[in-house]
Amino acid sequence: MLNRETLAAIAEQISALMTANREYLVSLDQVNGDGDLGISMDDGFRALAAYLAGQEQTDLGQLLRGGAEALNGAAPSSLGTILSFGLMGMARTLRGRTEADVVAAAQALQAGVDAIMDKAESRPGQKTILDALAPGAAALTEGAGAVAAGQASLGELLARAAEAAAQGSEATRKMEAVHGRAAYSASRSIGVLDGGSVVGRLIFEGAAAWAG
Repeated sequence: MLNRETLAAIAEQISALMTANREYLVSLDQVNGDGDLGISMDDGFRALAAYLAGQEQTDLGQLLRGGAEALNGAAPSSLGTILSFGLMGMARTLRGRTEADVVAAAQALQAGVDAIMDKAESRPGQKTILDALAPGAAALTEGAGAVAAGQASLGELLARAAEAAAQGSEATRKMEAVHGRAAYSASRSIGVLDGGSVVGRLIFEGAAAWAG
C-alpha cells in the first residue's frame, strides 16, 4: 500500500542508490553531457527523501507536489525538471488520497511517465530516461492486477519492473540522441549508454529494494 510512510521509505532507497552511483553517473554524463548528472541526482533525491521523511501531511498528491519542488530545487537541471514533471503527474492522479493500492499506484506512475512525455515532448526510443521509465511503468501496470488478486507478490512485480527498466536502459546504447547536448553530435552517441536512462533504472531498483 502506498502511503506517506512507504513513499518516504521508497524515496530513501532510491536516494541511497543515487549516492552509491554518483561517480558512475558523472562518468556517463561526461561523454556527451556536462558531467554533473551524478551530483544533481544525488542532491535531488537526497532532498526528496528528506522532504518526505519530515512531512506530517498525508495527502499523497500534496506530498508528491512538494517532493517535486524539493527535488527540482536541489537539482536545478534538465533532468531534475523532467523528474518534477513526473512527480507532478503522479500528484494530480493521487490528489486527495492518503493511500493507494498497487493498481492505483501503478496508474499514477504511468500518469507521471505520460506527463514527462507531454511536457518534455519526448518519447521512448530517443535515448532518454523514458527508455527506462516507460517499460518499467508498463510492467507495473500490466502486473498490478495479479498482485491485487493475490496471484503474485509486490516484490516479484517490482523486480520485474526493475528488470524491464534495466533492459530499456541498456537498449539506449543502440540509439541516437535526439535531445540535449548529446544531440549536437548525435552519431557519436551511438554505442554510449544514456545516463538519464540509468537514473530511470535506479529509480525502479530502489523501489524493488524497498520491497525486499
